[in-house]
Formats: sequence, C-alpha cells, structure tokens
Amino acid sequence: MRYARALLKSATDQKLEDTVYQEMMTVAKSYLDVPALRHTIDNPMLSKDKKEALLIVAAGEKPCLLTKTFIALVLKEDRENVMQFMANSYITLYRKQKNVIRGKLTTAARVSTETEQKMRRMVESKTNGTVEFETEVNPDIIGGFILEYDTFRMDASVKSKLNNILNTLKK
Repeated sequence: MRYARALLKSATDQKLEDTVYQEMMTVAKSYLDVPALRHTIDNPMLSKDKKEALLIVAAGEKPCLLTKTFIALVLKEDRENVMQFMANSYITLYRKQKNVIRGKLTTAARVSTETEQKMRRMVESKTNGTVEFETEVNPDIIGGFILEYDTFRMDASVKSKLNNILNTLKK
C-alpha cells in the first residue's frame, strides 16, 4: 500500500494520475488475463532486466516514464512479487481520490448506447461521482436487467422474478 500511495502522490504532483491509472489497470488486467505472468515474475532465476521488460509490456504499449521508474524501483527493492497488489491498490486509491464508482449493467440482450448512457447518468446522479460503467450481455437472465454499483444491486431480471414465484409456490 505504501508503494501505491507514493506512486499516486508522485503521479498527482506530475499531473499523470490518469495516465498511471490506465497503466495500472492494464497491469492488473495482464495479471488476470495471463496467470503465467505471476509465476514468471516470481521466478528467482529470471533476471531483473527480463522482469522489468515483462512488466513494462504488461503496463501497455508505451507506459509513461513514471510507470517505468516505478517498475524499476519495485524490482530494485525486490518487491516484484507484490506488483499485482500494488497495481490494484493504486486503482483503489485513485478511485477514492477521484470519487470514481464502478457500475455494471447486465442485460439479456445488447442495449442501445442511449440506454447505457441513461443508466450511467442515473447512477452518477445517485452517487455524485464519476461512474466507470461496464455492460454485460447474459442471456441466462431471460429478460430485464441487473444493475450494480457500489454496494447497491437492483435485480429486475425475468429469471429472478420467475425464481421468486417458484419459491412462493413451493411454500
């Protein structure tokens, strides 16, 4: 957490917090998408130069100098085994500082951009923050939608309504 705080302070001072945020999101996603990355970075037989090159690639196409310097510092201090945690900690701290809330809309079929924007605006008005909105199509919910943000969850799916009716009939 110390490293993430220091990185956020440095990034804020240099007005690069948004850029570093995107790069840390890419690092975190790289760890999730490529499970072998963690094992490779944790491998003591792999040189620091190769680990640094891997982590720079994991940060995106052309990471900023601050991100590269941060990766070099992490390796110098032998902390590469917690790089994924540092990236996720930075993301959390950034979201808290910028009042960014994650939202998710799950529907049975693809919705229009208009509908998605309407839902985003509704969540933003309720939370007084910026919303990172993710949409997902899940035909299993049959119809309707599921809206999630912060600790709120509204399940207006046909599947849950059918399950409620079924549970009522069983009683």
